[in-house]
Amino acid sequence: MLQVYVALTSVIGAWWEQAVSSVRHISARRTSDGEKGQTTAEYALVILAAAAVAVVLIAWARSSGKLPAFFDEIIDDISGNAQ
Repeated sequence: MLQVYVALTSVIGAWWEQAVSSVRHISARRTSDGEKGQTTAEYALVILAAAAVAVVLIAWARSSGKLPAFFDEIIDDISGNAQ
């Protein structure tokens, strides 16, 4: 289960870095004052897309019952290591 979490974190992190890099590249090309609002809108769209991905992942995890099992496993591992 931990491997799935690490893989998802890695994929989402790579996607996020690519999205931010794309937005920065686009915003660096825009120099006129009339296009500053458009850059802000692009940032907002990237944030909304990231939130949508998070909502879908959370909904899937809650409906599959894997999220509580994942956290139970982590808590058991931590409490086992602490003793």
